[in-house]
Amino acid sequence: MMSAAQSETILESKLEALQCHFTWDLDPSRSVLLRRREKFEDIGTEEGNSWLGHIYNLRGFIQYKLGLTEDAQSLFNKAAEAFRQMRSADEGPWLVVNYGNLAWLNHHLGDQAESQAYLTKIDALMNKYPSPSQDELHPEIYAEKAWTLMKFSKDKKRLAADYFQRAIRMQLDMVEWNTSHIIGLVSALKHRNKKLGADKLEKLRISKEQDPENLYLAVYYLEQCAKKGERIEDEARELARKVLRDPVSSYSGIKLLLKFYGNYVSIDEAIELAEEALKNHPDERYLKRCAVLCYKWKIIYFRDSHPKQSMIDRAISLHEEVISLYPHCSLKRNIALANIYAKSKHDQAKAEQIYQELLERDLEPADKQMLYNFYAKHLYLDRQEYQRSIQYHMKAAAIRHQSSFHWNSITTLQKIKDKGRNQMCREIEEFLANLQKP
Repeated sequence: MMSAAQSETILESKLEALQCHFTWDLDPSRSVLLRRREKFEDIGTEEGNSWLGHIYNLRGFIQYKLGLTEDAQSLFNKAAEAFRQMRSADEGPWLVVNYGNLAWLNHHLGDQAESQAYLTKIDALMNKYPSPSQDELHPEIYAEKAWTLMKFSKDKKRLAADYFQRAIRMQLDMVEWNTSHIIGLVSALKHRNKKLGADKLEKLRISKEQDPENLYLAVYYLEQCAKKGERIEDEARELARKVLRDPVSSYSGIKLLLKFYGNYVSIDEAIELAEEALKNHPDERYLKRCAVLCYKWKIIYFRDSHPKQSMIDRAISLHEEVISLYPHCSLKRNIALANIYAKSKHDQAKAEQIYQELLERDLEPADKQMLYNFYAKHLYLDRQEYQRSIQYHMKAAAIRHQSSFHWNSITTLQKIKDKGRNQMCREIEEFLANLQKP
């Protein structure tokens, strides 16, 4: 007869072999989990969202990682119900990941019988709905894994794209898979500041035709048209009307649309659009988050815009409110708030106060690098403290984390050295030389 220890070992090996959030190497720090939770809470849960089951699964896993097991259980149950409603079926291969999550959760809660029951359900589903390709996972599993990795980690977007391709190759009729795949590809290129190639542009056009209600895709496509020099103002305004009619969600495309307006139409129209959305939905925190971005772009990055003090005051008020609504995603917004205070006719000292408070925080290396880079720019542009600015660019560059902030600080230091006018040129040269050493 099998001992309890042997049974436990067999159960754990079966759990490890599952395809679910617990086995997909999603193990970030607590601070990242808290930020992800705030972000995913803004994805709408309105009826008809084709990713609703996946959203609940991911949010449930995050709650589990944060030690909130009851919330995790509730969200996993909501995921199962969402799948049943979306697929109009009580069972199917789309439940394999969900049942895997529940098997793991019950195992961690000490209910091994319930955990085993879910393992049995998974075996039954996989036998009844085998993968079309013997050597690959079921396309439903690939699709959920791809969507999860795309949302959870910027570093895994290429892998996510590969999983989406595998899923689509085996099951061609799932429009939302193709849409998310294209959005992931375009988004990854935008992060790397690369232009969209002709092949990907054609895929984007086809996806837009296949999924005409997806306003996210529509904005991306309009942006490509604008980059080619086409006049897109009328189409942009028509698209804005559609976005404003949709339920509020980070999936509605409004944030992307506002950024597009700022770049290709008018930053003032972007602000007007954000304020109109807020007027229609005054309690929606996501719209407040979008509005602060518009004010930040106008006041900080459009340096020739000369914003009125009333606009600066509105921006400060909104930023402070959004910081309180997203306490775990507050670092960038606090930096933006400091930079906006620096442009104010009064309370400019508040900018330095905010920066000093942020510098005293115990931050992760990537966040610390970002803060040093922004503070270096603030010292140079707003306080004309050029030597201290150089010192903070050095601090940012010294953190061995590859990012745009790392690259910017190194490039800035290199330019100062090449000009040869600053008294710290030799120190910068030695610093950059040491930076090249392994």
